[in-house]
Amino acid sequence: MSQVNPLQKLFTSMRTASAGMSAERLRMDVIAKNIANAQVTSTAEGGPYRRQVVRFTSLLEKSAGHTASVPSAQVVPDTKTPFEEVYRPDHPDADEKGVVRLPNVNPTQEMADMIAATRAYEANMNAQDNFVRMAERALRLAQ
Repeated sequence: MSQVNPLQKLFTSMRTASAGMSAERLRMDVIAKNIANAQVTSTAEGGPYRRQVVRFTSLLEKSAGHTASVPSAQVVPDTKTPFEEVYRPDHPDADEKGVVRLPNVNPTQEMADMIAATRAYEANMNAQDNFVRMAERALRLAQ
């Protein structure tokens, strides 16, 4: 059985933190899109804009005997949250009863999600910075 190089473990950890940063950046992009479309009542697909959410799954990456959990993200429509219906008979997208269906986007919830995504991104960035500092120290010790 071959030994796993400690530097290889370090770089695997850096790749994991980098994948986490990419996933959180995708999450922030989707949240920004939701906020931008919070008032869109008519889309090309018909009906109001449907909120998008990012679903994370964990993929196991196996390399040289080391297993790391790497996040994978998929953007899916939020089908659980219903559209809000309001009575606005003068709105161009009102039905025959004067009811308009609004997007299922809650700006307050989106902002809370944005803060959480930002914090998770920062945590991954801090982890990656720590890995770089550890590698620098190891190189100095090796000299």
